[in-house]
Amino acid sequence: MKTKILISILFISVFFNAAFAQRQSDTTFYKPIIPGEKQELLKNVDMIMNMQTGLRNDFQDGEYLGTKFKFEQFRLEIKGYVHEKVFFRFRHRYTSDFEPQSLDKIIKGVDFAYLRFDLSEKWQFTVGKTYADWGGFEFDLNPIDIYEYSDIIEMADNFLTGIEIHYNATKNHSFGFQVLNTRTSTFEDIYDTVPNISASKAPLAAVLNWRGSFWGGKFSTIWSYSVFSEAKNMFKNYIALGNQLKLKKITIMYDYKISSEDLDRTGIISNEVPDNVYNYALKNTLYSSHWLRFDYRFTPKWQLSLVGIYDQAKWMSDMDPAKDTDDWRTTYTFIPTVEYFPWDNLNLKVYLGYVGRSFNYSEYATSVAGLKSYNTGRIIVGIISPLQVF
Repeated sequence: MKTKILISILFISVFFNAAFAQRQSDTTFYKPIIPGEKQELLKNVDMIMNMQTGLRNDFQDGEYLGTKFKFEQFRLEIKGYVHEKVFFRFRHRYTSDFEPQSLDKIIKGVDFAYLRFDLSEKWQFTVGKTYADWGGFEFDLNPIDIYEYSDIIEMADNFLTGIEIHYNATKNHSFGFQVLNTRTSTFEDIYDTVPNISASKAPLAAVLNWRGSFWGGKFSTIWSYSVFSEAKNMFKNYIALGNQLKLKKITIMYDYKISSEDLDRTGIISNEVPDNVYNYALKNTLYSSHWLRFDYRFTPKWQLSLVGIYDQAKWMSDMDPAKDTDDWRTTYTFIPTVEYFPWDNLNLKVYLGYVGRSFNYSEYATSVAGLKSYNTGRIIVGIISPLQVF
C-alpha cells in the first residue's frame, strides 16, 4: 500500500514539474508583440474604429428600389502624444477613394495626417492634412453621427493639407487661422477646361475660425469665414455660423452656411446642366444651407433625434439671356431617428430612422436641363460606435 502511495506521489510530482517547466518554456519562447520599452508610449495613444453600418431600404417617388447592408462610414483613427509637446492624428476613411490626389499626393480617403505642436498653454501649431475648420456643428460632429449631410458639406473637400495656428484666448474662447490648399486635386482634374479662365499659380485658401462658449457651456458657437483661390481672379467666399444650445436633456444645434462661388466649386448646378448646353463649369453660383438638429435624451439609454435641412442652389450669372430666375434647385431633408444605448460603459448605439429628401427644380432648370422634381427616402437600422481598441 505504501509503495502504491509513494509511486502516486512521484507521478504527481513529475507531472506538475513538467507542466511548470512547460509554462516557463512558453514565457521565454514567446516574445511580446510590442517591446516593453515601447509599451509606455502606447499609454498616450488611442486607436479608434469609427463605424456606422446597417440595413437600408431605398425608395424614390414612393417606388421601392431595394434593400442592402452597407457600411455608411468606417474610419480607422490613431492619435496621441509621441512627446509631451507633440500630438499626432491619423484617420483613414475606408469608404472613400484610395487613389492619390493630383495636388496633395495623398489618397482622398485620408482625413487626417498631421502633427500638432503645443507651443504653450495658449498657442498650438498644426501641419499636415487636417480638417478645414470652417465652422458649423454639422461638420464638427463625428461623421458616424451624421445620417445625411447638407449639400455644401457633402460636395466640399473638407480635409485639406496646410498649416494652422490656434490661439486659446481664454477657457471660453479660441481662434484659429489656417492656410490650406484650395482642393486636393489640380484645376484641370476638377474643372477640365473653362473658357477664358486659367488656373491659379497659388491655389490656396485662408480660414478664420472662432469657437465660443457662454453661460457655463450652455451656449456655444463655431463661426468661420473662408476664402478660396479657385482660379486666376476667381474666388470662393464661404461663411458658416454654427450655434448650439445644450441643456440637461435637450441639445439644439443650428448652422447657417452660404458659399458664393465665382467658379462653381460645389458643382451641383454644373453637374446637372447637360454637356450639349454648357460642357464646362459655370460661373457665379450661390449655395446656402439651413441645418437644424434637435436631440432629446429622455432616458440615459434612449434618445430621439430630428434633423431638418433646407438647401438652395442658385445660378447668379446672366450669360443666358433667356434666364428669368436665379433659382435652380431647392432641397428639403427630414431625418427623424430613435437611438438606443445598450451599455453604460461602451459608446455604442443602435439606431432606427428615416431619411427623406425632396428635390425641387425651378421652371428654368426644367426647361434648360430637362430636370424634374423628385423625392427620395430610406429606412435605416444599424449600429454606430467609435470602438476604442486601445
